[in-house]
Amino acid sequence: MPHDHIGSPGGPGRLEPREALSHTGRATAASVAVALVLTITKGIVWYLSGSVALLASAADSLLDLTASLTVYFSVRYAAEPADAEHRFGHGKAEAFAGILQAILVAVSAALLVREGIAHLIEPQPIEASGWALGVMGLSIALTLVLLIVQTRALEKTGSIAVEGDRAHYFSDLGSNVAVIAGIAGATLLGWLWLDAVAALGVAAWLGWTAWGVARGAGNQLMDRELPEEERDRIMHIAAEDPRIINIHQLRTRAAGPLLHIQFHMALKPDMSLRDAHSILVDCERRILAAWPAADIIIHADPHGAAEPHGAEFFKGDDPVEAHDP
Repeated sequence: MPHDHIGSPGGPGRLEPREALSHTGRATAASVAVALVLTITKGIVWYLSGSVALLASAADSLLDLTASLTVYFSVRYAAEPADAEHRFGHGKAEAFAGILQAILVAVSAALLVREGIAHLIEPQPIEASGWALGVMGLSIALTLVLLIVQTRALEKTGSIAVEGDRAHYFSDLGSNVAVIAGIAGATLLGWLWLDAVAALGVAAWLGWTAWGVARGAGNQLMDRELPEEERDRIMHIAAEDPRIINIHQLRTRAAGPLLHIQFHMALKPDMSLRDAHSILVDCERRILAAWPAADIIIHADPHGAAEPHGAEFFKGDDPVEAHDP
């Protein structure tokens, strides 16, 4: 199930967008290839066997193919540089891809519930069970390889789109085991109802996965803050210069491979504009050394002489005092 990864070692901002794309691009291309192979093979064997559990798995693979194609294009679009219409870049394209994945998975789960209940009421015999078990074994093998590729890409980039796709295939791995159990039980033990129960189990798993993917994508679309430990690290890196009195009103948000950071910096009120600018530039460079794909906005305040300013609704954090590096 997806988790909040935006503060992980491979989170947004850790790599330049093009470098991140080199990792996510390989993972998404592999995802498309695996989904295409599995959709075709499962479709053929379902036609031969008539297994509703295998039909469930084939339908899931077809949706995986659609979602994987969406992710394939979204990570490339998200890595495009900012332009006149999108001054903050295109990073949220990954979150939109995650929402689409969640919708597709939820629809798939609903359809499988209907089919599973129908076959539970009227169980159907399964033909060509050997072929059915064989294609499911192939599915498990290819899915395991793909998960390794996706996990490596996720560790490097923290991509919400790749994480959603990986969650999709983790659910596939579990559903494939359930399908094998259903087919084996129906053919070896004569429990025809087990095939339908396996389909319902797949549907439940997909529904849970849809919720996890939607939650992770929604966090980015709603500009959720980074985890506290990541925010603390940003503030302490920013405050390493002893000429800075404190750092306050930090705001952060992730957008695909990008990270947006803004905060206020208290400086001596009699400092020249040139000196203040030099301090701000040095601070930006320290942050960029840790987050090369960060978009940073720093507002300088004359300490003790600044009027209250900013939106009323914003609740700032306690300032972080400067310290020697």
